[in-house]
Amino acid sequence: MTTSSAETRTVDGVAVPAAGTFTLDPAHTHVGFIARHLVVSKVRGSFGEVAGTITIADEPLQSSVEVTIGAGSITTGQADRDNHIRSGDFLDLENHPNITFKSTRVASHSGNEFLLVGDLTIRGVTREVSLEVEFDGATKDGYGREVIAFSAKTEIDREDFGITWNMAMETGGVVVGKVVKIEITAEATRNAA
Repeated sequence: MTTSSAETRTVDGVAVPAAGTFTLDPAHTHVGFIARHLVVSKVRGSFGEVAGTITIADEPLQSSVEVTIGAGSITTGQADRDNHIRSGDFLDLENHPNITFKSTRVASHSGNEFLLVGDLTIRGVTREVSLEVEFDGATKDGYGREVIAFSAKTEIDREDFGITWNMAMETGGVVVGKVVKIEITAEATRNAA
């Protein structure tokens, strides 16, 4: 839902933000993930350090996103597991302190839903990924700043990024699943002119 107080324009019948650059608000941005554990359960986690910009182009489908995530800010609610994920078995924080994403194109759109393609770098390995993005709206906050919101999701195979650690279970299967689901909700504030 888009409020009339935000600076928007209508493109193909959809209200989109006016052109400009927006900075992610880390206090209102959540980068979460879900991975299988012991085949039958799911572990959820998130990253607390997220920075980046969203550049809305004059032609909305030429818009772009750049994000940096502090790999060390991972939390799953269990300190020993978090430390293991930071180790060389997984994220290798000592050699690769950041995870980055840089969009390369908007591949398609339908209404306020977009398929955003870009380069995701984890542990020094870059792979192209596609995110299903939904523009959630634009408004102004209590300080008169223009705010836009998006949500996005994708799935990756962690082994594509060199994260191959695992252990076989006696009952069959492995301790950690290969597929990781990523879910993002983001708010960004328009930069001052």
